Amino acid sequence: MTIRLFLLAAAAAASAAVAAAEGSPDYTKGVLFVNEDWYGHQNSTVNHLSPDDPDGNYWHYRVIQAENPGVELGCTNQYGARWKGRLYLIAKQERDPGADITGGRITVADARTLKVLHQATTIDPSGAQCDGRGFIGVDEHKGYVSTSNGVWILDLDTYAILGQVEGSANPNAGGDNDKPNDDPTGSLYHGQSGSMVAAEGRIFVAHQQYGLLVVDPAEDRVTDVISMDIVAEGAGIGSVVRSRDGMLWLSVAKNKQGTGATLPYIVRLDPATLETTVIAVPEDMYPPANSWYAWTPDAFVASTVQNCLYWKGGPNRWFSGTQIYKYDIDTATLSLFIDLDAEGANWKLYGCSLGVHPVTDELYMSLYHEFGTPTYITRRYGPDGRVVRDYDMIRNYWFPSLPLFPEGQEQSGITDAEADSEAYAPVEFYNLQGIRVDGTSLAPGIYIRRQGRTATKVHIK
Repeated sequence: MTIRLFLLAAAAAASAAVAAAEGSPDYTKGVLFVNEDWYGHQNSTVNHLSPDDPDGNYWHYRVIQAENPGVELGCTNQYGARWKGRLYLIAKQERDPGADITGGRITVADARTLKVLHQATTIDPSGAQCDGRGFIGVDEHKGYVSTSNGVWILDLDTYAILGQVEGSANPNAGGDNDKPNDDPTGSLYHGQSGSMVAAEGRIFVAHQQYGLLVVDPAEDRVTDVISMDIVAEGAGIGSVVRSRDGMLWLSVAKNKQGTGATLPYIVRLDPATLETTVIAVPEDMYPPANSWYAWTPDAFVASTVQNCLYWKGGPNRWFSGTQIYKYDIDTATLSLFIDLDAEGANWKLYGCSLGVHPVTDELYMSLYHEFGTPTYITRRYGPDGRVVRDYDMIRNYWFPSLPLFPEGQEQSGITDAEADSEAYAPVEFYNLQGIRVDGTSLAPGIYIRRQGRTATKVHIK
């Protein structure tokens, strides 16, 4: 390391230490919530939750603005992911119509300090309208950004867009559908690219028009397409997640028009062979909801501790948000895991704001009453489905999107801020409430054993 780089690193470390001393939260712990925030009034925001703060100082609001005075995210930021020490935040547009500050469709921040390193107002280098959707890291030098028009290659060293993944483009783009980046009217809402996962050295992309795209990241091109006609003619994909056993799971849209309608199935896909299995959802239960009509990542997630899936489902194709289902992959059984109606108080899950902690296996979700009421709470459930704690929030139209967990890894590409070797990572134990315990003298019971990014449940007798 050169003297200049050493001094820069020392200065950054000193700056982080000063920030911590002055009361900045530890962003390598807790939960980050990415919020759409109040469209038409302000840009998107990020809140930080310290769920076990001993003094009850649970919330730190608008932390991007707090750590970067004068800097804000773009408009309707729906996605965030940690990758190789950085936080990638993807917005639909670069500025809300009611905001004074221009943010970015792509915002890159330091994962430990949340200091913004880069913002880009456009994604398509031609300047054509191309709204952000998701992000996934491919390697330390390259990432993919999914959009309303295809998947784009992001150079993680220079932050330059290097081009579009071949075969991923929106088939409706071009001609009268193309608009300049600064056109305030709606962008393409047919043929979008959405959620992405990595498996078996390939990237898998949910594409509204085609189904599941299989991308070779060495050549940046689509090599295979899994059509959802395997379920029913004209069916579309909702989103894709990866379960603990390495299999991929696809939710099913009734059509490709973004109506929000579903079909009562999920699809299992082997990422090595591309073999698929269509699994029917029982008549008295609901499949995962999808949201191409106003894209979000969907409340369809996988545990990294148990081999199971969780999803939001219900009778209303647009706003059902009171029933959370659990699918046990090993036993192939589906159950109603959380029923917010039965819990009372008229709470509903907002949008896609459901996540599973990769170490403690707890579920976090953002709850609200009605769209016109700025009252939100965040609820934390144990792995048994029981409420651990509610976290009241200040009144604001947060419209929360994803919860992000700095510790551990999940299928959306979130990884440790620093990638330590699995073989040499320390072994840690947590109880089912998420509290770290002394691993040398464990009382009989069930614990979460964690080493590096791997978390497993152990039973001490």
